[in-house]
Amino acid sequence: MTNSTVEAIQGIEKIRASNIPVVEPLSNGHRACQGCGEVLALRLVMKALGHNVIVVSATGCMEIISSPYPQTAWEVPWLHVAFENAAAVASGVEAAYRVMNRKGKINQPDVTILAYGGDGGTADIGLQSLSGALERGHNFLYVCLDNEAYMNTGIQRSSSTPYGAMTTTSPPGKKSIGQMTWKKNVAAIAAAHEIPYVATASPAFHIDLMNKVRKGAAVKGPAYIHIYSPCPTGWRCDPSMSVHVARLVVQTRIFPLYEVVDGHWRLTNKVKRPKPVIEYLKTQRRFRHLTEKEINKIQQRVDKEWEELVKRCEY
Repeated sequence: MTNSTVEAIQGIEKIRASNIPVVEPLSNGHRACQGCGEVLALRLVMKALGHNVIVVSATGCMEIISSPYPQTAWEVPWLHVAFENAAAVASGVEAAYRVMNRKGKINQPDVTILAYGGDGGTADIGLQSLSGALERGHNFLYVCLDNEAYMNTGIQRSSSTPYGAMTTTSPPGKKSIGQMTWKKNVAAIAAAHEIPYVATASPAFHIDLMNKVRKGAAVKGPAYIHIYSPCPTGWRCDPSMSVHVARLVVQTRIFPLYEVVDGHWRLTNKVKRPKPVIEYLKTQRRFRHLTEKEINKIQQRVDKEWEELVKRCEY
């Protein structure tokens, strides 16, 4: 790890249960669905960052629910941009601030530039602009709020939809078990860009999530955080179960929590006694068509990927 990255991470104020921020840059009164895990995750992100931030939002659920004209739930500067270019616009904002500070036109060197999008706007049509921004080394934080499908436009599958899941464009039937491909590992793709900080997070582990956000904002250069974001509407699960589902996905090792600091991988939740994947799958009707054979196939895949991740972290 570079000295600058270590110093930046060590210099942040660590969030604990006793000092959780009370600020709410994303105010209440938005129009999210009941039990929306995505807006919960975004709220935690903003509580960790505070008000000294500029937010760039891709089109998606969080844009729709937080900015119905003429109202807004945002108490910080916020830009709504196209589905595919949140990272590109954030790059321009970051570059503009850097130049204006250098020329003495402003004196705001510590403003955090945050870009966020869903899995569609990140793993699919936004991946090109995200990759470019990471490769160029812009000093910004990108957060993917992953609810595993294009929920805002009708629950269509994305490359982040898990194997076997039912969506409106991957329906199960005689010739299909639902989603036919495995979930794209965007966090690993981001880490392959050799950026200072990459992490995964879940709103069920809220203090872990907020501390990772602060780390990502503190490092010099690009940072990427991939946050699991339950969607009761699209997943066909009980709205009151969102946090429970967000905890189960970690406890079953389906969605491991880890961070990559200057290329060094570290598990942040070791899950020594994992629960079987069926405990997670049965909470959501999008998986109710799966046979025992398919569930065993998913379990084997989860076990294999966990072993590979542990080896990478040990190395």
